Amino acid sequence: MKDPLRKSVIVLPCLLLFLAPVMAVEPNELHPDSPTVKAAVIVCKGMIDDGLYKSIRRRTQIALDEGAEYLIYEIGTYGGLLKSGDDISKYLILDVGKKAHTVAYITTQAISAGAMISVSCRDIIMLENTTIGDCAPIQMGGKLEGVEREKVESFTRATFMRAAEANRYPPALLKAMVSMQTKVYRVENLETGKYEFFEAGKLPKDPNEYDLDNKELIVKDDELLTLTASQANEYGVARAVVKNLAGALDFLAKRDGVTFAGEPMMLKTLWSEEMVRWLNSPAVMGILVMLALLGVYIEFNTPGLGLPGLAAVVCFAIIIGSKYLAGLANWVEVALFVVGVLLLMVEIFVLPGFGIAGFTGIMCILAGLFGMLIKNPPDEIPWPKSPLDWQLFTNGGLAILLGTVGAILLALLFTKYIHKIPIANRLILASPRKFTVLSLSSAATVTAASESPAKIGQKGVSLSQLRPSGIARFGDKRLNVVSRGELIETNKEIIVTDIEGNNIVVKEIRNPEKYRLMNDSC
Repeated sequence: MKDPLRKSVIVLPCLLLFLAPVMAVEPNELHPDSPTVKAAVIVCKGMIDDGLYKSIRRRTQIALDEGAEYLIYEIGTYGGLLKSGDDISKYLILDVGKKAHTVAYITTQAISAGAMISVSCRDIIMLENTTIGDCAPIQMGGKLEGVEREKVESFTRATFMRAAEANRYPPALLKAMVSMQTKVYRVENLETGKYEFFEAGKLPKDPNEYDLDNKELIVKDDELLTLTASQANEYGVARAVVKNLAGALDFLAKRDGVTFAGEPMMLKTLWSEEMVRWLNSPAVMGILVMLALLGVYIEFNTPGLGLPGLAAVVCFAIIIGSKYLAGLANWVEVALFVVGVLLLMVEIFVLPGFGIAGFTGIMCILAGLFGMLIKNPPDEIPWPKSPLDWQLFTNGGLAILLGTVGAILLALLFTKYIHKIPIANRLILASPRKFTVLSLSSAATVTAASESPAKIGQKGVSLSQLRPSGIARFGDKRLNVVSRGELIETNKEIIVTDIEGNNIVVKEIRNPEKYRLMNDSC
């Protein structure tokens, strides 16, 4: 007994030393059929728009260049633009899906266009208590009805059916996410023991193949389908329900027999991408249009060039720049808009009256803005061609319309009340006041408020064009003055006709003899 015991004491440590390197190797080295793969997480949250589409393309390409074989799109959105959702869907199915394994990882909700993106991935994995569904198309500022609704719904259903075919999701359930009046039943296949989903008019007929007596109504004909995580998993829309990202990776590793190499890359949107997306939202675009038009109005009613004009230029630059960066504005539309602004400035500051330059400038500005509402190449006329193009154009046009109405209302309020504000009354001309008509012989004795640097009836010379504002000299004083809308050229003799707050109102003296008495008094 002693010899065997002595041998075991000697052999056992040697055996452990021999096995130690084998026990220390990575799990995939013990299982050569379990390859190591890289994963990347691409965050897709907020409104679905063209900016997010471009960002997804950029970050997906980064992940592919880094050798990622599993692309996990972290989704949390209530939807957005249908066209942008379709662009992302086609990109995931027709391009990315051929290069890597795509996974939609829903962390909060995937509603509307978010559901469209999710079903376009090969797998859907959901966190507990999240939701997916409800992709019925809507239109900002109105309702889609009749033929218009069917045109948009038909396109959307086709997108979901494409995803169902590509990624093996139940077609009837995906269709019920888009259209109402679609009853969907769950029926057990007696041969396979699995449940299948059928529309009411497409139920199987053979009771020996399907358990028709116990069919279960899943979707009523007056509702759109929205599923919780547990329902989506039960019905085969979601592959798994997990507690966190680690659980999602563990599910994929076990199911596919792979090992993930370390932590996945985390690719988020850049701050600049978020800024462009925010600026292109209809609400912000409407506010920018309103501020730009209001700045133009105030500038035309303010002596000299100041803050309102600068604000209008900045707002227009932001509108054009954001549209260009989002891919909605091409160089032709930007050039049209810039040429229109230049022609309008020439008409205002160089040419008297309003003629061809002003009219052409306005037409160029409108054409540029119109083109920026539709995504088109430079060599095509910017005209909506599909229901999605019309939806995009309608949303953008409504934003511009609301911004224009807002600018008009604010301009009216400014005109009526701003002269009553001590500081703000310097920004705009007050409305004409009623005053007593005086004879020429006594007009020179009437003066403005004690702080005014000029007097009613005082004569001077224009030092710049008055359109209607400009600069004039009264004796040794250089003052900002305005006319009653008339164009007064440089070096013309003028006379002060009224003092309105801090604004000196003048007119050109076209008949010097008429003002002889006033001239003698001055």
